[in-house]
Amino acid sequence: MTESKRTIAIVCGGDSSEHDVSLRSAQGIYSFFDKERYNVYVVDIKGLDWHVNLPDGTTARIDKNDFSFKEGEVRKQFDYAYITIHGTPGENGILQGYFELMDIPYSTSGVLIEALTFDKFVLNQYLRSYGVSVAESLLIRRGCEHLVSDDDIMSRVGMPCFVKPANDGSSFGVSKVKNLDQLAPAIRKAMMESDEVMVEQYLDGMEISIGCYKTRDKEVVLPATEVVTSNEFFDYDAKYNGQVQEITPARIPSDVAERVARLTSTIYDILHCNGIIRIDYILTPNDEGGVRINMLEVNTTPGMTPTSFIPQQVRAAGLNMTDVLADIVENQFA
Repeated sequence: MTESKRTIAIVCGGDSSEHDVSLRSAQGIYSFFDKERYNVYVVDIKGLDWHVNLPDGTTARIDKNDFSFKEGEVRKQFDYAYITIHGTPGENGILQGYFELMDIPYSTSGVLIEALTFDKFVLNQYLRSYGVSVAESLLIRRGCEHLVSDDDIMSRVGMPCFVKPANDGSSFGVSKVKNLDQLAPAIRKAMMESDEVMVEQYLDGMEISIGCYKTRDKEVVLPATEVVTSNEFFDYDAKYNGQVQEITPARIPSDVAERVARLTSTIYDILHCNGIIRIDYILTPNDEGGVRINMLEVNTTPGMTPTSFIPQQVRAAGLNMTDVLADIVENQFA
């Protein structure tokens, strides 16, 4: 019976500033997996150091030629990779390309979609072409800062605005800028995380976040979470150090909740996603006195600690994370 179990690698770590956050997500996912059904190992990667954590507390080196490892004298192969890296190389298509070469199914979307969703500026322009409402933004590339003037930013984006790394999965390097004097330091800060920086219009409204996954025979859009923080914005401390109130389900009218759910499902299909994603939105008033739903970001490897948004939403939906993970894994083998 043991031999019929699939062997799962929870792949975590990575090379961004959120390496340690990824490790916490991996522990959450490990706790959710059904150990009677799967052999589950945590694989920690950082740079060229790839190793698997063994049950006896030791580690074993991952053979990158075939993504295998030795436990004692027995060489073991993984059947599936559950990727929970926040940032490179697990959220930008690099690791996905490796698993494609190894012919190992994995939990996220494919190479192109991971690369697309990782670049916030490019994603916004792509989804805007499908009619999705997004904030106005400008892109500044390292070495080409002179191509975007203060006047460009004021006329296109205005103040206040956000300055953030354009292609990094991290919460680091993000600033809320209230005047032009703060702009250059904010750009330098963001450049420490990424070679491309996005200057984005500030939208004053309610922030919500909503998870979604689909399999061959079901579509699950989870209840949205309302994000309330006394910080300037939903920054690293708000995300990971408890400086936030998270209300699930969000306190929004039922018709708005339905619209958010439909839009989330539509974006999932536009991007041809796989596995669990989480989309962040800002709800703002529109010209007709209703609600405009503005897409902020698509997270293809959302945080998965027991207190993260997705596990909260799964519980609010009356579902079980163990069953959700099994749905996602088995969908690759159906």
